[in-house]
Amino acid sequence: MILPIIAYGAAILRQRCEIITPATAGTGELIRDMWTTLERANGAGLAAPQVNRPVRLFIVSTDDFKNVFINPEILWYSEDTTYDAEGCLSIPGIWEDVPRGAAITIQYQDEHFIKHTATFSGNIARVIQHEYDHINGKLYLDYLSPLKKKLLKNKLRAITKGKVKTAYPMKFL
Repeated sequence: MILPIIAYGAAILRQRCEIITPATAGTGELIRDMWTTLERANGAGLAAPQVNRPVRLFIVSTDDFKNVFINPEILWYSEDTTYDAEGCLSIPGIWEDVPRGAAITIQYQDEHFIKHTATFSGNIARVIQHEYDHINGKLYLDYLSPLKKKLLKNKLRAITKGKVKTAYPMKFL
């Protein structure tokens, strides 16, 4: 099922999400629905709070990588920083350069709750950091200068009021 993506301005996008256990009801269905939603939205990643679920879960799908991250913790960020344009399915139509660690090491569980530790670099590391921020109540806009945020104020207000068109369903809270 395609789930509506929660728009910028909703409180759930600013909260630290809860840990999932194997006993958490509906986790498998949520993961399946998130994959369907991400495919429809043509995004690189999707975090559970973006579909109104306050749990520590996100998925990543790039050209050569597809993975589920449950209860992740980034253990290490490289000192090397890269800047690149980022967008967000919850903040449609806005792309801004954001600094991210060039590489990370992350510990997480997969969809079977098997623990993994892995190091990623490049675009995959960027997408993981973006989604990881979501489950911690942080948005890529938080990395922008006060001036840049001020310049985006009208566009962000339009999103909160539902005055945007997307190819995927959205929910404006």
